[in-house]
Amino acid sequence: MSKGILLVNLGSPDSTSVGDVRRYLNEFLMDGRVIDTPWLVRRFVVGLILINRPKESAHAYEKIWTPAGSPLVVTSRNVQKKLAARVSVPVELAMRYQHPSIENAVRQLHDAKVDELLVIPLFPHYAMSSYESAVERTKTVAAKIAPSMKVTVEPPYFDAPDYIAALVASAKSHLDGGYDHLLFSFHGIPERHLKKSDPTGGHCLALGNCCEIPGPAHATCYRAQCFKTVAAFVKLAGIPKEKYSVSFQSRLGKDPWLKPYTDLELADFPKRGVKKLLVMCPAFVADCLETIEEINLRGRETFLSAGGKEFAQIPCLNEHPLWLDTLAKMAGGFLDG
Repeated sequence: MSKGILLVNLGSPDSTSVGDVRRYLNEFLMDGRVIDTPWLVRRFVVGLILINRPKESAHAYEKIWTPAGSPLVVTSRNVQKKLAARVSVPVELAMRYQHPSIENAVRQLHDAKVDELLVIPLFPHYAMSSYESAVERTKTVAAKIAPSMKVTVEPPYFDAPDYIAALVASAKSHLDGGYDHLLFSFHGIPERHLKKSDPTGGHCLALGNCCEIPGPAHATCYRAQCFKTVAAFVKLAGIPKEKYSVSFQSRLGKDPWLKPYTDLELADFPKRGVKKLLVMCPAFVADCLETIEEINLRGRETFLSAGGKEFAQIPCLNEHPLWLDTLAKMAGGFLDG
């Protein structure tokens, strides 16, 4: 058996042009696991969004774009290369939307005679709009291009000791610098996504403390897994309960999303006496539009305009050595198996 590894992240427009941003948003929003409505309804809604959103998003991407391209893609490619240098098998990178595509990555692996593949979703937590979408798309593509290829998927690693240790190490210099409060801002999802992902049909959001009650729903519950990441992080870092909180960012539309909302929390913190704020985004392993523009630019402005004095966004894991160690260990477990 010839083995290989595929890293899969979300994706980015190919450039900051309005046309490229429109193509990216169309593919992303037309995914039935992102906007989970019947196709005709989704097509109508996305059509409305695409009237003005591409121009607005293109302007946002211009603020974070690097000479080498999208920060998310550039960082992910660097991680791919560094992981490839640590293992003896082919390592490819794919984005769920746009480029480098899953189709091209699977074809490259198939051409390299890979017949046993480990897919590592670059999403620590399970959500139907990210982890599940990437995994199912990869399986569909592999079944079409390389039907005999055996596909193994790395499970969510939201509280894996190596991942948590990497997070704490990456945040250490900021934590050591002192702060009034640490906010864990996770990407938001609609509340209905939690319920759709609940295999029991009656656990998620049924009770106020549902994430604290063990059960089979937690295997696919994004919210519970986010809380477990935070619990493991603060325990290892020794952060007292009164110095941190959790919120959710990037909501879209009028349906209820996971609360509390990050933008509202940022505006309210100074009223609660928080003057020196740290924000980290553990749902992302590489800095991107949501961390650089939404948090470090717009979020900073919101907090400072409301009376805050010091704001810092703790960078994502990006190319941190312990994160690379974590990925190498995932790969090692597969290669030794």
